[in-house]
Amino acid sequence: MTGTPTMYPTVLYGDAPAAIKQLTEAFGFTVGAKYETEDGTVLHAELSYGNGTVMLGSKGRGGLFDEAMGDAGPAGVYVVVEDADAHFRRAELAGVEILMPPTDQDYGSRDYMARDIEGNIWSFGTYAPGGAGA
Repeated sequence: MTGTPTMYPTVLYGDAPAAIKQLTEAFGFTVGAKYETEDGTVLHAELSYGNGTVMLGSKGRGGLFDEAMGDAGPAGVYVVVEDADAHFRRAELAGVEILMPPTDQDYGSRDYMARDIEGNIWSFGTYAPGGAGA
């Protein structure tokens, strides 16, 4: 896929600042935007990896989306990386809960799976839907 992505996973966190810290330090995301209140409530943040972006915010901040999400369970997000083993080592060193170490898949990918501080499942691997490379 080239150009701007057309899908953006969106996740709400009870402690969005801590989630942003984990996603940037352990998984290598970069913060593209962050809007927060004076008390640190994250109204909206955009974290990118490659040409993909996840949008996130704080639970309990109010508004229709927050209400609609309610106590929605964990989300699962897949991120394409060039080197799953190197990415895994970074996450492991940061103390992330690893659910599956780097594993070769039948469909040609090498993936690992981790759980973030609020139970969301993040998979990182070399498979790119549609045949696009990392």
